[in-house]
Amino acid sequence: MDRRNFFKYAGLGMAGVAVSAVSKVALAAIPEIITSEVANTQDPLYPGTGRPYQPVVTLNGWSLPWKMNNGVKEFHLVAEPVVREIAPGMKANLWGYNGQSPGPTIEVVEGDRVRIFVTNRLPEKTSVHWHGQRLPNGMDGVSGLTQPAIEPGKTFVYEFQAKRPGTFMYHPHADEMLQMAMGMMGSWITHPKNPKFMPVDRDFVFLLNAYDIEPGSFTPKVNTMLDFNLWTWNSRAFPGIDPIVVRKDDRVRIRVGNLTMTNHPIHLHGHEFEVTGTDGGWVPKTARWPEVTTDVAVGQMRAIEFVANEPGDWAFHCHKSHHTMNAMGHSFPTMIGVKQGDLMKKITNLVPDYMPMGETGMSEMTDMSEMMDMPLPKNTLPMMMGNGQFGSLEMGGMFTTVKVRDGLAKNDYKNPGDYKNPSGTVAHAVEMDLTKVERQKPHVEGELELNVRKPINHSGH
Repeated sequence: MDRRNFFKYAGLGMAGVAVSAVSKVALAAIPEIITSEVANTQDPLYPGTGRPYQPVVTLNGWSLPWKMNNGVKEFHLVAEPVVREIAPGMKANLWGYNGQSPGPTIEVVEGDRVRIFVTNRLPEKTSVHWHGQRLPNGMDGVSGLTQPAIEPGKTFVYEFQAKRPGTFMYHPHADEMLQMAMGMMGSWITHPKNPKFMPVDRDFVFLLNAYDIEPGSFTPKVNTMLDFNLWTWNSRAFPGIDPIVVRKDDRVRIRVGNLTMTNHPIHLHGHEFEVTGTDGGWVPKTARWPEVTTDVAVGQMRAIEFVANEPGDWAFHCHKSHHTMNAMGHSFPTMIGVKQGDLMKKITNLVPDYMPMGETGMSEMTDMSEMMDMPLPKNTLPMMMGNGQFGSLEMGGMFTTVKVRDGLAKNDYKNPGDYKNPSGTVAHAVEMDLTKVERQKPHVEGELELNVRKPINHSGH
């Protein structure tokens, strides 16, 4: 994209994108710094220069513009502290690139010569590893092994050829555990040289990531290994994750990369799909089989494809059910069947921010929170959130919807609202004369021994 179109793009196509102030001397040497401060899904970036391709849509994110320089596609990443809204009502102090976590998606074409400038505005040294790329050893971005670390205030340049098409990622390889726990990562797409190779109508990408942020605080605990309490897609938790909007009969591709520390079985309702891409490239048609769930292991990338031939609002989520809940922990006692009366009041006198499980189940907590002022700490998301046209969804974390609609325009990605189900196609109550159900009494009767514990986190992933 040339400089003229670069500014046109920033002004018209991407709300919240701005060009940072840098010196004219610097502008003459390296691409401008483009940043975004919004967390919504932005329009795809169609190429104005270079080889043609069908761009991806980054869920709750955007793609980084580039500058052509004697046939080389140049990008400028800036590693820096950022503030990311995890979902409405909660923000986190993270580290990322170009104003956001994850950083912007980088899109190139097979065979492109690519030059990436990386400026370090962090308080410590960093580097960037181009996860999955075939490249010269000295460009692999492992500080101390393949290059010196990028000290704060310094700019390094990486240059290599994008040799094979597929879905890749980028992340630091300096103080890696801390910097990734703070949100430093991004997606990389290398489109095939032949734009007619495996064409799709809509192409989405996002990263799986996770944080451990204590209720009431803003900064992740960076030494957490498994007990994360916020499970996110592109650093957003439901209902902050945008829907995936597609036209009926579109062929849809969704690319997923996993930079958490556990696996995630990703499940789509209402449609079967095929895994068409892995870390190693595209899967031949003869090697594919239908799935409704695919596991994405740590450090892996997967591309799934399906024909969206069933209209509706379809759930799309990680099938580890505790990954579809937000912070507040899962270490509190099961209270199902326990007559609680004024128990909550007594406990909260001892532990002010304690929320007990409901007598009839977790849903009771959601219902109570709508009727009264629950004692949630500031900057904390409820464990279960989101409302649909039929009531509370009681979800959080790694959950969104695939909205299949007839009659959308080719480039219309706006949320079309709730699906209007045809008459007679929604499950509903029926009146039946059944014998009254006698519930089995608890196995242990008598005095209840209760140990009060403040919920902290997930465990045992």
